[in-house]
Amino acid sequence: MAVTFTGSTSIASAPAKIGPIFRRIAHFRQGRSLVSAGPRSAQFCPSVGFQCRWSNSSALPAGVKAHVAAVEQASVDSTQNVEAPVVVITGASRGIGKAIALALGKAGCKVLVNYARSSKDAEEVSKQIEEFGGQALTFGGDVSKEEDVESMIKTVVDAWGTIDILINNAGITRDGLMMRMKKSQWQEVIDLNLTGVFLCTQAASKIMMKKRKGRIINIASVVGLIGNAGQANYSAAKAGVIGLTKSVAKEYASRNINVSIQLFFSSSDKTSNVIISKQNFK
Repeated sequence: MAVTFTGSTSIASAPAKIGPIFRRIAHFRQGRSLVSAGPRSAQFCPSVGFQCRWSNSSALPAGVKAHVAAVEQASVDSTQNVEAPVVVITGASRGIGKAIALALGKAGCKVLVNYARSSKDAEEVSKQIEEFGGQALTFGGDVSKEEDVESMIKTVVDAWGTIDILINNAGITRDGLMMRMKKSQWQEVIDLNLTGVFLCTQAASKIMMKKRKGRIINIASVVGLIGNAGQANYSAAKAGVIGLTKSVAKEYASRNINVSIQLFFSSSDKTSNVIISKQNFK
């Protein structure tokens, strides 16, 4: 007699651009895959839950049959009652943030779409998520302002009770050569791109620590590692995000909160015109 654990998953494929991010948070919807062979082995497929089936049930004693049936029904009930992950994405009205929001919406996550000024774009993203069968909220707020961040976190907790995943994506550019860069250009980028990550991480982690589970993904850029002419402010902010991520990951590891980073050549559609030549990599 062989025991087979079978399951199914309906994770939609994310755009190639955000594939690594999508795979990192998929564990909220899937289990680990274990496939082995042999007459007494089990096969476990990725799934929110699993079902137990005996391949020669007619030969089982009545008591064992009843136990297997009870376990199978409990597994089905557990699968049906699994709550969809609650995700907060900053700067999700367009660019990479929008792509992430749509991919997770398709996967069945509950998504809060944060925006600063593009309210129509954010509403469109939420509409598309709902058309996929998901749930979405929009929240207009500046993540560089502590009161806006606190209000955003309260909004999502009031609506869905918790936060499972935070994706710090919001970012701006105020490009200019160092010798001509105004202090306001420097400060705006640092405030939003770096301080915003700090504020959102601190606020969301308070919820995650209470349940000892969570995932924080910070979107950064390779210019934080290699620099780029005309982007001293942006490069400094992204380098700061990289350092912040490493430190926070060490602090939160014991609380079962995974903190990671994803590097892109640009963090929004606004920075797609920034060209990094091969010489920058030397």
